[in-house]
Amino acid sequence: MSASITWHGHANFQIFTPECSVIIDPFFLGNPSAVVNWNAAPAPDVVLVTHLHGDHVGDAVSLCVQHKSLLGAVVGAADKIKAAGVPEEQIINGIGFNIGGTVTVKGVNITMTEAFHTTDAGVPTGFIITLPDGFTIYHAGDTGIFATMAVWGELYPIDLALLPVGGVFTMDARQGALAAKMLRAKAVIPMHWGTFPVLAQDTRAFQAELAKTAPGCRFVDMKPGDCVSLPQYAPCAR
Repeated sequence: MSASITWHGHANFQIFTPECSVIIDPFFLGNPSAVVNWNAAPAPDVVLVTHLHGDHVGDAVSLCVQHKSLLGAVVGAADKIKAAGVPEEQIINGIGFNIGGTVTVKGVNITMTEAFHTTDAGVPTGFIITLPDGFTIYHAGDTGIFATMAVWGELYPIDLALLPVGGVFTMDARQGALAAKMLRAKAVIPMHWGTFPVLAQDTRAFQAELAKTAPGCRFVDMKPGDCVSLPQYAPCAR
């Protein structure tokens, strides 16, 4: 089994390796883009939450309780999720971790980054996820563009960036393309678009901006429910 990634719509991604399954921002219930409900998605070993908005914390509590998954979130946000029903022993470090910190679960290294947004507790974050074979994925969370993205791109070989491009609440197409350049990302999957009418409804503007700003960065075209292999980006076998 090779590594793969599934997009469940919005900012909800599930990463699979032979050793571990990681789901990020598991927004299923109420997500008009999701093609399955949370209880039909493959069981995750780790649930990561970038920030405490409903369309990102989503069904994290239900998944953790149902599957005994570990929960990774920033200190403060982790307390809120614990109060909502996730046992303390399932929360990484019991209290979560923090920006710049790295934790390891089943050979997967998870580094927390900053994000520029709002949240209902703690602070907004992103994650840099390094798989056992070294393949590195950056999930930006909900964010505007910020200069430190260039530092993360210098520190980590970003093979794949998951970047919000829908505008209004996050980066738009132009900002997202520059973010890909700053990160030195080899490939990008756009997210946080099309879910709600207020957001950009397609990725054509982002593709055009990416071609101008970061022509060496591969655009990976995905629809909600799609799964691609890593690093080939070929459709997963059904």
